[in-house]
Amino acid sequence: MPAAVNLVEAERNSVDHAALRLMLSYVEAECLRMGATDAARHAALAASLVPVPPAADHGGAGAAHRSDAALH
Repeated sequence: MPAAVNLVEAERNSVDHAALRLMLSYVEAECLRMGATDAARHAALAASLVPVPPAADHGGAGAAHRSDAALH
């Protein structure tokens, strides 16, 4: 039973992190739309710091996060 609880907690954290990254990418896009480039950069940086859980093996490499490209 403890392994099942750990799996549920890991999935919950994964969903929470994905939602947070999505919200931060929206904030970044809105900041860029308004011309607030420094704020957009901060939102992109924050999104890049949210942990990404290891992806399930679907036979391909994962795509880079949009915010990672915005920082370079």
